[in-house]
Amino acid sequence: MESLLVSTGVVALAEIGDKTQLLAFILAARFKKPIPIILGILLATVVNHGLAGALGAWITTTINPGMMRWVLGLSFIGMAVWTMIPDQIEEEETNVARRFGVFGATLITFFLAEMGDKTQIATVAMAAHYAMPVMVVIGTTLGMLIADVPAVFVGDKLATRIPMKVVHSIAAGIFALLGIATLLGAGAGIGI
Repeated sequence: MESLLVSTGVVALAEIGDKTQLLAFILAARFKKPIPIILGILLATVVNHGLAGALGAWITTTINPGMMRWVLGLSFIGMAVWTMIPDQIEEEETNVARRFGVFGATLITFFLAEMGDKTQIATVAMAAHYAMPVMVVIGTTLGMLIADVPAVFVGDKLATRIPMKVVHSIAAGIFALLGIATLLGAGAGIGI
């Protein structure tokens, strides 16, 4: 249950102000069709984070536990630093909608925007850390939806009222704590 709760909370916080949340704002403002946007976000996230969770599970089988602890600990600390860097969205990510409709555009742009994004990397790291990739993927998907669904419904009105620096600082702090705990041996009982 810890893997589900931590992955949900960390990704929900890390996603606030992230480029995919900005993409949700833009798509919602442009198309004003929340249901296909939300369904596109859900499917793109399940596929993207499912692949990331599988990679995390595979990593645990190929790297010895001592090395895994260092890789994961340093990855979480790197995520803490990365979380403090604001994201920008590129306009071409939203131009896809002209060819594929609202659902297709959301699915494609969210999937591509998540490739190599901090929440995808966090999913890999947490799946490896907890050795429960399905629970982590469910959690990270819930975290994405917690952050992005309100963005679809309230758009820019919400974005201007959220103290992004505070939210990013909290998410960075959680990543840093996970990194330090991992480096100090937390999780050693589960082979990490």
